[in-house]
Parts: sequence; structure tokens; C-alpha cells
Amino acid sequence: MRAILVEEKDQSLYIGDFEKPTIGPNEMLVKVKATALNRADLLQKRGLYPPPLGAPPILGLEMSGIVEELGAKVTGWKKGDRVCALLPGGGYAEYVSIPADMGMRIPEQLSFEQAAAIPEVFLTAYLNMFWLGDLQPGQTILIHAGASGVGTAAIQLAKEIGAKIIVTAGAPEKRELCLSLGADYAIDYKVGPFSQKVKDATDGQGVHLILDFIGASYWEENIRSLQFDGKLIIIGTMGGAKVKEVDLGKLLSKRIQVIGTALRTQTPEKKSQLTQDFASFALDKFASGDMQPILDSTWDWKDANQAHAHMEQNRNAGKIVLRVNP
Repeated sequence: MRAILVEEKDQSLYIGDFEKPTIGPNEMLVKVKATALNRADLLQKRGLYPPPLGAPPILGLEMSGIVEELGAKVTGWKKGDRVCALLPGGGYAEYVSIPADMGMRIPEQLSFEQAAAIPEVFLTAYLNMFWLGDLQPGQTILIHAGASGVGTAAIQLAKEIGAKIIVTAGAPEKRELCLSLGADYAIDYKVGPFSQKVKDATDGQGVHLILDFIGASYWEENIRSLQFDGKLIIIGTMGGAKVKEVDLGKLLSKRIQVIGTALRTQTPEKKSQLTQDFASFALDKFASGDMQPILDSTWDWKDANQAHAHMEQNRNAGKIVLRVNP
């Protein structure tokens, strides 16, 4: 089969040949129609984020496509069904194999490009807000990088349960996007510390939950932004991984919980459970239009290097999608 591979010398991407995956009795072979970019792809191509044991070395943490083959024990699916799924890797290819219970049916109202933009960001947001963060109706959440793929997913999920939503985003058009999706407040993180603006938006109380992609450079401001019994969930470290000084007294006095998380390294069993839980909550909402995958741009897979540059320059608002055209 054809797949996007990484040139070792300069980490550029090219389309080459790779072994077509096989399937086990509980798996499905899917002909990929579209995949989507994630920041993990940028790290993996540089050798900084190796795939989990047993995962293919091909980039791509999600895809949409058509079921082409079924394992002997697979039920509930048939050849020709439209499916999207989270992957441990391998999305930048003509074919992938997936456990049948990790497949999500694509609502007929969505294109393959839209469906490819769902699994990674929405499952990440769902895991961290609801499973780990236990966000409840009426509580307040601070979502950093609000116009990112995960950010736009998190805004919509939080809105669906009736939470109050504060986001940070730099560009005016990105803040406008966040507000249009349901955020109550959008803070320009480039203009002074954000913690005081969070306090102003919450009558001095602070937020119950923070989803943070930035890490070290936001540590102190995050702690100031949380209320008593608040939770800080660290999803990424775009602003550094090492905090020079940590005042544990502040964590104790406010009873703050700090949680580190990663979706890719979850067990297959937990990923399947998460997928099914999310699908029950969300697929009808995608079908009705109450929620939507937010696409920044769509590229032919032969233009993968340009698509990666677009993400590396932080130009995207929402998901960057690749059409897989064998």
C-alpha cells in the first residue's frame, strides 16, 4: 500500500510503499479516506514521540474511511460501512486495521474530512473533562489554546453539559471562533497575566478545572486561576516541561489536584471504553448539528509537508485534515 513516510535525513514527508496491515478476528480493515494532523505527529517525525509498542511507525492518530474487510468474530459491521476511529498510529496510509469496538459510525451528514477531525481531539477533551476532571453542569472551566483542535472540541462538550467556559487565544479571529462555539469569555493571553482576567470573570472565585496544553510557562498563573478543590489537567508542554520552582504550599492550601495525562498510551481496553462512552454521548449531536468538528483546512496528502508547516507556524484554528488519495 501507499503511505506517508518520514525521510530520516531531514524529517521531511514523502509518499512511499509500506506493508499493508492484516487483521485479527476482532478487527476490521479500513480503506482510509482522510486523516488529520496532531502535534504528536510533529514530535514523532523528529523522533521525540515514539509510537506505542506494536503500533505502526506511520504517523497519524485518527482516520475516517470505509470498512473493507471484517475479522471472523466481528459483528455489527459490514463491508462498505463508513467509520472513523482513534489510532495508535498509521493514519497517514491507504489502509489501517482497527479493533471493531473502537470504530465509530460516521453520521450521514458528515463528510469523510469532517469525520477524520473527530476522534483524537474529541476523545482527548472527553477523557480529560469528564473522566478525569469530573466537570459538572454549572462549574467553570478554563481551556487554554481554545481555538486548537482539542480546544474547539472541549468548548462544545462543556457547552453541552451547561458549564461556564473561559478560553485563552492570541489572535482576534481565534477568540471570535471560540465565542461562536459557546465560550463565555475569551482572553488574549498576549496581553498581561491571564489569572486576573479569570478572577474578574468568576467574581474572584477562580475556575474548577483547567485544560492546559502549555505547561511550565503557565504553571504559576494556572495555580492562581484555580479555586479551592480545583483541578489542573496537563495535556501538553508547548511552553516547557520543567517548572523552576513549585510552591507545594499553594497546592495544599487550595487543595488543588494536578493530573498529567496522555490518550495515546492508554490501554486498548480503556480506549475502547472511552470510544463507546463518547459515541453514546456525541454521535447524535453531530448528526443533529448541535456539535461539529471544526476544520481549519483540508490538504491533499501529497502536500503533507505544507500542512505540517501550517501547524508548526501555529496558523490553524481547528483541525488540519489530509485527504488520502492513492
